[in-house]
Amino acid sequence: MKWLVLLGLVALSECIVKIPLTKMKTMREAIREKQLLEKFLDEQSYSLSQNSDPDRKFSSHQLRNFQNVVYFGNITIGTPPQEFQVNFDTGSSDLWVPSVDCRSPSCSTHKRFNPQKSTTFQRLDQKIKLIYGSGSMNGVLGRDTIQIGNLVITNQIFGLSQNQSSGVLEQVPYDGILGLAYPDLAVQGTTPVFDNLKNHGIISEPVFAFYLSSRPGNISMVMFGGVDHTYHKGKLQWVPVTQARFWQVAMSSMTINGKVVGCSHGCQAIVDTGTSLLVGPTHLVTDILKLINPKPIMDNQQILSCDVINSLPTLLLTINGIVYPVPPDYYIQRLSQEVCFLSFQGGTEILNHFGTSENWILGDVFLRLYFSVYDRGNNRIGLAPAV
Repeated sequence: MKWLVLLGLVALSECIVKIPLTKMKTMREAIREKQLLEKFLDEQSYSLSQNSDPDRKFSSHQLRNFQNVVYFGNITIGTPPQEFQVNFDTGSSDLWVPSVDCRSPSCSTHKRFNPQKSTTFQRLDQKIKLIYGSGSMNGVLGRDTIQIGNLVITNQIFGLSQNQSSGVLEQVPYDGILGLAYPDLAVQGTTPVFDNLKNHGIISEPVFAFYLSSRPGNISMVMFGGVDHTYHKGKLQWVPVTQARFWQVAMSSMTINGKVVGCSHGCQAIVDTGTSLLVGPTHLVTDILKLINPKPIMDNQQILSCDVINSLPTLLLTINGIVYPVPPDYYIQRLSQEVCFLSFQGGTEILNHFGTSENWILGDVFLRLYFSVYDRGNNRIGLAPAV
């Protein structure tokens, strides 16, 4: 979905791939250097025993992270392989990377795919435009070999951007996006990467999972084809997907200090690894910010003194009868020793055309707290406290 924080800005083969994500410790420095402050605003489960089965395949890649804001990792495209860093995004369904034909500033700061250097590339005569919460791209479709660790897909259709919006897409440290939502969100006539992994039996089970660490020394993981249960505490709580486009579930309430602050009559929540923040309707987010931060600094309702963190309330989300606390340590980002940022943002009104009047996006603020499993075989999401 791509609401990003840049300081204040949305079984056949028995193969399981785990891609670790490591965190980049320079978010605050990068933000200050680029002076972005003004713009920054059951019980069926799939088990994994990675050591007991030598036939299981694993692939690990270092992922950079803007200080608990963005998680992303390596893939290769073409023959011989050209390597790219991509955001593994449960809020979209298309794979795209910049093309050598792109002259936008946001392309020039990233790696670009050169079709002429791949012997397996096929150009397709179809133009595309993709719009995200924090930017857009225009380009064309191509077909080539994609590799994620030890998982190889031949003839995967993907996008080659020829024009990208500047701003956020120019500043992010990843090159492109690999969407993991349902096929209905993909460019018409294309099959998403995960569906090709599933349909061709390249992975053992039709699931993937995310562990997004919030501790500098820990490695974050995305897993394809199975679940390593050592990354969560307690059993997974399964939540049915309500509409098979986004990874969308029903949420029954949002409260702070016993006060309902959102979802008062039930609402829809999109679980989105590609969004940094907790995003909701603008008027509700405005009220939440005023409740949490009645005395903002720098004339910005999202900016507050870090000294007050210990006195801030916990946000409680109720999903499928289970209460998921989000304490202030998780919805606050430190910009410096003294200045902190509230990781809430409005804007989900643009989703109202999908048929619901109140929508929320549970981004990395939520997913750093809760290990998440995306089960395409049963159209459900599993949640459990992350270790």
